[in-house]
Amino acid sequence: MPPEKVLLHERTGYVPARRDVRRSLTAAALDLFLAQGFDETTVDQIAEAAGVARRTFFRHFKVKEDAIFPDHDAMLREIVAHLEAASPLVPPLTAVTEAALMVLGTYAADPETSVKRYEVTRRVPSLREHEIAATSRYQRAFAAFLNERDGAAEPRRLRHEVIAAAVVTTHNHVLRAWLRGGGTDDVRDRLSEALYGILEGLGPWLDDRDRPRDGEDDVLVVVARRDTPLWKIAQEIEAARG
Repeated sequence: MPPEKVLLHERTGYVPARRDVRRSLTAAALDLFLAQGFDETTVDQIAEAAGVARRTFFRHFKVKEDAIFPDHDAMLREIVAHLEAASPLVPPLTAVTEAALMVLGTYAADPETSVKRYEVTRRVPSLREHEIAATSRYQRAFAAFLNERDGAAEPRRLRHEVIAAAVVTTHNHVLRAWLRGGGTDDVRDRLSEALYGILEGLGPWLDDRDRPRDGEDDVLVVVARRDTPLWKIAQEIEAARG
């Protein structure tokens, strides 16, 4: 079943802590990338524009690509800690939805920077791949949590993978639409509504139907022609069950 329909972000208003130097380096990198191109910009130029030494840049970032993205390593640790600390009384889907809103908080906390970052990554394919690789780790964390909480045997494992993929895909779609629009409204409300709708739609399939219920373990046989469309077979099965 989908998580309860609440404004989850009111309970999970995660705002990443950023030092001024790191923020200055990110702002300088984005402005230079947009003005003169990613490949044409050097670390020395970024450091100079931010008013710091080259070695200061490398205290905060390993390579110039890292300068424009949120700190996904730190955010992933926050996500894993949030999921591990989730109360057994909180439905697993609600905990995952809250975690997705926490990730979104890293972007919503600074809309101007997020919009610039999106514009840069649109122009540079390697940066898009860098971001995709980083965010895929959240999907693995969500699936691992659901396996831990709800069991990892099939077909549950498949369902958990589908849930994790659906949550991440929904998050990314909502985020990109918000960024294309200039990042002006409350994207957390958008994501909360979208996730509730997606998980509600998946609800019937996600229900625990792999365990036979009393009186419901009879064998049902439907005879159909070889060329019968699948939708027609499904219709006949539903009619027979009714």
